[in-house]
Amino acid sequence: MRYLPHTDSDRRDMLAAIGVADVDSLFRDVPESARLPGPFDLPRALGEMEVERAFQRMAVTNLSADRAPFFIGAGVYRHHIPAAVGQLLMRGEFLTAYTPYQPEISQGTLQVLFEFQTQVAAITGMDVANASMYDGATACAEAAVMACRVTKRAKVILSGSLHPHYRATTETSLRYTEMDADVLDPDPLGVEDLIGRVDSRTACVIVQNPGFFGGIKDLRPLAGACHAAGALLVVAVADPVSLGLVEAPGAMGADIVVGDGQSLGVGLSFGGPGLGLFATREKFVRQMPGRLAGQTVDADGKRGFVLTLSTREQHIRREKATSNICTNSGLCALAFSIHLTLLGGSGFARLAELNHAAAVRLESKLARMRGVRVLATSYFNEFAIHLGDGADAARVVERLAAKGVLGGVPASRFYPSYPELAPVLILAATETNTESEMDTLAAALEEVL
Repeated sequence: MRYLPHTDSDRRDMLAAIGVADVDSLFRDVPESARLPGPFDLPRALGEMEVERAFQRMAVTNLSADRAPFFIGAGVYRHHIPAAVGQLLMRGEFLTAYTPYQPEISQGTLQVLFEFQTQVAAITGMDVANASMYDGATACAEAAVMACRVTKRAKVILSGSLHPHYRATTETSLRYTEMDADVLDPDPLGVEDLIGRVDSRTACVIVQNPGFFGGIKDLRPLAGACHAAGALLVVAVADPVSLGLVEAPGAMGADIVVGDGQSLGVGLSFGGPGLGLFATREKFVRQMPGRLAGQTVDADGKRGFVLTLSTREQHIRREKATSNICTNSGLCALAFSIHLTLLGGSGFARLAELNHAAAVRLESKLARMRGVRVLATSYFNEFAIHLGDGADAARVVERLAAKGVLGGVPASRFYPSYPELAPVLILAATETNTESEMDTLAAALEEVL
């Protein structure tokens, strides 16, 4: 068979060689309470053509980004990806590349990682970046642990502007350690007092800019307060396109910058995969998790690339490893780097301007609607609106979808235990949104409300 090559005879021979009577015996160490009493409630086996048709019928029930006006953000963003990205990404030497343990046969992969790191460091305003992590949430968790390691302190303050997935992943990473997470309530109005919470026990403050609800802040006062107390400032960036217009975190005093690179080259893919960005100051480089590709020269003086730093526990660091993350999102990092290279510096800035302009146009249309209030006083390409007392943003989103409009993300999806956020809707507009799509959303939203 194509997918199940072992015959009954093969299985009998393998079980006999192992010395067990049947396959179930291989799981005898698993408590019976943890085993399924029977097979899953799934259809029985079908031919390949029938399976394809079944999944196609399921797929058409999705209202995807290319079939409807799309204003969903909240951590995953729709941007145009040039066709050249996919073409270069699928080249065999990139598509099949693995961890570059042997630099003499991995120069192409190592150079790509080196260029990627250079680009991430440049747009974040930091000295050094690693060769990527799983996604923005895991990068954020790694930053918290690194800050505790650097400062030899155990208190991590998580801003209410931080993406809930970043927050939850960080809390999970710290849960069974001696480190503590001081988690603030969601902050849609941008009024939280982070400076007042910084003390001599604080290892770091983690804040997102632009925030989860869209607001942009000048982080210099917070950075000054953190440094005066001996703490670090960690800044998360959910959409790196914002760095083409919003001042870089490094320029505002950040010590570590994390984020997700999905916006550049990677695409939506119904929520994954992501691309973890991680950048820091040069003085902290030996505490940075992940891999670092470096540039050198060979015996003949020719330019070459190597793994300068590889901190995972399987390597020489062992119990002194700075991270248990054992890989990087290499193919996604390549897509990011190709896209950013195609844009260039001026193109990157222009893309950011187009995004902000789109959000401003959308906000002006929605702000005129009766009962609707825009919460952020400044934003990049995403903002939150209050639909009015008693409104249910989750229900509004469902009704918009029924009208063929993907009209944002209700805050209650992430914060079900905060009833005051039930009327709050988060919307994103990018260079992909047309004026007619914005008009369609505005008309549909007004009708639904």
